[in-house]
Amino acid sequence: MPERLAIYPGSFDPPTYGHLDLVERATRMFSRVVVAVARNPEKPGLFSVDERVEMLKATTSYLPSVEVDAFEGLTVEYARQREAVALVRGLRVASDFELELTMAITNQKLLPGIDTVCLMPSEQYLFLSSRLVREIGQLGGDLTPFVPPEVSQRLRQKLPNTDPER
Repeated sequence: MPERLAIYPGSFDPPTYGHLDLVERATRMFSRVVVAVARNPEKPGLFSVDERVEMLKATTSYLPSVEVDAFEGLTVEYARQREAVALVRGLRVASDFELELTMAITNQKLLPGIDTVCLMPSEQYLFLSSRLVREIGQLGGDLTPFVPPEVSQRLRQKLPNTDPER
């Protein structure tokens, strides 16, 4: 059977347990999964792209079929270069659907043959987002239920109000 490579693109600023949930589930569907951190000069983010790549490598190291990379430009161009068969996207709430559908149709026009596979997160991650994690961290909240220890440690270093004991 030929290798089936999927790209899971995103900003991952920071990576959350919700992201990892989708990565794990995508590995059951594809022979290889590339978690691809998008470089967007217009949106510098809390963490640099290199820091996000490092965190994702650390938190996915137990998954041998996962690679972490960074890219710039159109996701479909990156997928074409990598010879991917699919893009993996997360659908948390109904409001995500319209955006994801529009992107999937557009990506198919740009790269015929690419499929978009939308995965719903496990229930405990349904409302989890990187934005929410950053806000909780900025306000000094406990990050333990939302991000792996490696990510929590980096957030504590970046955000002045984060409790160093958590």
